[in-house]
Amino acid sequence: MRAMQIIEWGKPLEFRDYPTPEPKGEQVLVSVESAGVCHSDVHIWDGYFDLGGGKRFYVKERGCVPPFTLGHEPFGVVEALGPRAKGVKLGQKRLAYPWTGCGKCAVCKSGQDNYCMTPRFAGVHRAGAYATHLLVPDAKYLLDTTGIDDAFAATLACSGLTAYSATAKLPALSAKDRVAVLGCGGLGLIAVSILRAKGAKYVIACDLDPVKLAAAARLGASETLDTRSADAAQKLQGIAAAIDFVGTPATAALGIGALKKGGRYVLCGLYGGELTHPLPPIAQRAIGIVGSYVGNLQELKEVVALAKKGKLKPLPVETRPADAASQALSDLKEGKVVGRVVLDLSEIAA
Repeated sequence: MRAMQIIEWGKPLEFRDYPTPEPKGEQVLVSVESAGVCHSDVHIWDGYFDLGGGKRFYVKERGCVPPFTLGHEPFGVVEALGPRAKGVKLGQKRLAYPWTGCGKCAVCKSGQDNYCMTPRFAGVHRAGAYATHLLVPDAKYLLDTTGIDDAFAATLACSGLTAYSATAKLPALSAKDRVAVLGCGGLGLIAVSILRAKGAKYVIACDLDPVKLAAAARLGASETLDTRSADAAQKLQGIAAAIDFVGTPATAALGIGALKKGGRYVLCGLYGGELTHPLPPIAQRAIGIVGSYVGNLQELKEVVALAKKGKLKPLPVETRPADAASQALSDLKEGKVVGRVVLDLSEIAA
């Protein structure tokens, strides 16, 4: 097998060849055809997350050390089965759920693998999808996406799932309630599509980039807002909820400050920084501040079902060759990507 790996933090990825793994027990070996490029990949590529106040969390502290293979939006073909693997057949195309846990604890057994205290996320804690092959722990983590474009299907494993899980954490919305989507990158754009599919009528897409705001409008945003405008905060006042796909002190202040009483701010973005907010108004305004990180297997099944029914307008997807992965990460870091870049792994030869 061949993998594109981090050899030095922040430096161009390099190809490395390894023996193709043989699946054991319930494992399934997938020949990867497509892998989405996520902003979390940029943070891991850099080697750290910004915690604010000059503090950093270094990914090496959770076992992510070079050489390391990124990629947590995997789509491919079943190539080999472990002796106890059931539920899939060789040659079937499948989307792989990447957010697996230990598989043994009560949390995993309840279907909440993404909350496991000893996670084994692909491309985060173990080798990911920027490679010709990926080991999947169990066939139950492989989803049939027949009828969905393969490249778009790959993005559902993170951008679609993360946005869908975030929308599930919103309060009950009335017909007139407004929801702000802060940040219109890959997650924010598909969140607009998901919110509209779930019946939200008033979705305000917020970003600095007019191109991304235009894309959000095409996906169903009822209003777009340049957050640099002097009256941005005033225009958002009284929103029922905000989903923050950026995650900076500025976007948090904007989202939390605009909530009506009983509103909810859901944080997904990992850009970095720290939150400073007076405590009494949180109680007095009865607002909720909630974190949301990826999603569970059932939620991925639900978002795939929405896509199969044609209820999701696909976000813009640009397919690039696998050897363009480093440039894709750089472009994403610099805010040059509209929608999602998906790497084509099918043409890599070891």
